[in-house]
Amino acid sequence: MSDSKDQLTEKQQEELLQKYDSESNTRKLAGTAAAIVFIGLLAFSLFQLYTGAFGQYTAYIQRTVHLGFALSLIFLLFPARKKGNKKKVAWYDYLLVLLSIIVCGYWPVFYETLVQQIGSITQVQMFIGGAAILLVLEATRRAVGLPITIIAIIFLVYALFGPYMPGMLAHRGLSLQQLIDSMFFTTQGILGTPLQVSSTYIFLFLLFGAFLVQTGVGNYFNDLAISLAGRRTGGPAKVAIFSSALNGTISGSSVANTVTTGSYTIPMMKKLGYKPNFAGAVEAASSTGGQIMPPIMGAAAFLMIEFAGVGYWEIAKAATIPAILYFSGIWIMTHLEAKRTGLHGLPKDQIPPKKEVFKKIHLLLPIIAIVWLLFKGFSIERTALLGIGITILVSMFRKDTRINLSKFITALTSGARTALGVAAATACAGIIVGVVTKTGLGLKLGNSLVSMAGSLASSADMQLLLTLFFTMVASIILGMGSPTTANYIITSTIALPAILALNDQLEVAIPVLAGHMFVFYFGIVADITPPVALAAFAATGISGGEPIRTGVNAAKLAVAAFIIPYMFVLQPQLLMIDTTVLSIIWILFTAITGMIAIGAGLIGFWYLKLNWLVRIISVVVGLMLIYPEGNTDIYGLIAFIIMIAVQFMMNRSQGQTELMQQASEQ
Repeated sequence: MSDSKDQLTEKQQEELLQKYDSESNTRKLAGTAAAIVFIGLLAFSLFQLYTGAFGQYTAYIQRTVHLGFALSLIFLLFPARKKGNKKKVAWYDYLLVLLSIIVCGYWPVFYETLVQQIGSITQVQMFIGGAAILLVLEATRRAVGLPITIIAIIFLVYALFGPYMPGMLAHRGLSLQQLIDSMFFTTQGILGTPLQVSSTYIFLFLLFGAFLVQTGVGNYFNDLAISLAGRRTGGPAKVAIFSSALNGTISGSSVANTVTTGSYTIPMMKKLGYKPNFAGAVEAASSTGGQIMPPIMGAAAFLMIEFAGVGYWEIAKAATIPAILYFSGIWIMTHLEAKRTGLHGLPKDQIPPKKEVFKKIHLLLPIIAIVWLLFKGFSIERTALLGIGITILVSMFRKDTRINLSKFITALTSGARTALGVAAATACAGIIVGVVTKTGLGLKLGNSLVSMAGSLASSADMQLLLTLFFTMVASIILGMGSPTTANYIITSTIALPAILALNDQLEVAIPVLAGHMFVFYFGIVADITPPVALAAFAATGISGGEPIRTGVNAAKLAVAAFIIPYMFVLQPQLLMIDTTVLSIIWILFTAITGMIAIGAGLIGFWYLKLNWLVRIISVVVGLMLIYPEGNTDIYGLIAFIIMIAVQFMMNRSQGQTELMQQASEQ
């Protein structure tokens, strides 16, 4: 295992997270304030467990109580300024907490009056609703960051000033009263679908992840990864890929995943000989990939159920092949880079004994269990609750993994703390969704992207590709700096309509799920796409590399994420839609073969160093193999076999020449 002196201390990890991850920039309280926060977090989790086990309250009460907990705790935990006082709660934050309780308590207290109310809202309700909007915006700014907050403000302004907007963006506009009414007194704004998913599915699965963490599963993932991949060529890089993919199943943040696993894997990679920019890129790309990794997918899978209107199992199944290709691509390129630079695996004395590692294999049982439960048709809430119970039960197998009372309470409070940013992000995203619904902006933007592509294209096929390209760019921009859940909500609300508009305008048949997966993927890769590549930038805090170069390397390693979405929109078989088992096996075989060719082309090495012409040919051959269509697969496979045969023979010939030269010198 890596020398501990090379790793970041917990304090250094914390400082790095606070710098790049808004959700980690919290106060360190003591005394009465700490006790209030502790009780609040505990009560938040207990409320969610109670409603998950015994049934939710009506929509308005469930969501406003959930929001009230989140807002109050955010104002206690998150300072108004990033470098604000972390030791105590400011006086005005106590006022914001009180206001949050009043505003969110209004619905439960006056529920009967509100549901029977017909007509416009009262002046008091105007104040309550207006305060709710401002509280959500401020809480989101603190706990999530500026990007999503700014987007929400722009949308609110757009809703109010619709008649003054230019061209196709113009609409009738909403009065201030209408806007406040729709944003807080209906389920089309703050209290909409995103917050509904946060207050039910997502919270319980975040709690499940918190219980898993208390078993020591994060360290176990690292040990398991080292045991399986550490001795292989370029071992530490493969450890990073393996470990980050596993941790991604319980982490909802690319940045947090990068810092926690990267503090362990990046020093190992550098010590072996990987350059800082490449080492940081491997970890950033792998950690970002954790957000697209079934079964949890950074909690976005549960939002997709509501937004795409398909079952959980269909989403998890659809995400499987793209996730395999994503991590296969990174694995292949790190392997080829290690071969090119002559890097080997870790020495035997740094590998934990497999016998000891496999003694804790039971820690994987809860993850396997939730996949099986969802496959068998259990509800998402019941699956999460059973997952928590199974985790506690499984932890009892060994003393060092056992969840005692102290760890049980820690899991409840840490799970609630993790949920704060998600609750704020989904409430804020509800504002965006509400404005789009009220103004029809999504359809307008979608039609405008298709029309713009049509004006530049010479054929329907070119228009399709250009529309997908414009949607990709929009998704990457919208995804910059946003957490996974908010990222998906924004991209599916603003960018997705362009893809769906293609079905009407070009009479193509793109499955709705394929469109959702397309924008989701490109929203996620914003975390490693310069100039705002937060996961890559966080990795440089550990590697000491250059942020932009690390981001470029990470984007290159994650090339599958830039290619596969186009492929599964054009050929949905990659998402296991309308296909057979034999077809899936063939698709996997040709696609992974294609990733080998693309990886060789991008790294510039196969058996030997490749010149630019061979590199370009290699990438083209790889694309032919990834595209799931009969003729391109066959032609690509023939070309691949020829290329690998030529490389093998040239490498063998070079080896014989070197041996002859050594013999003559002797």
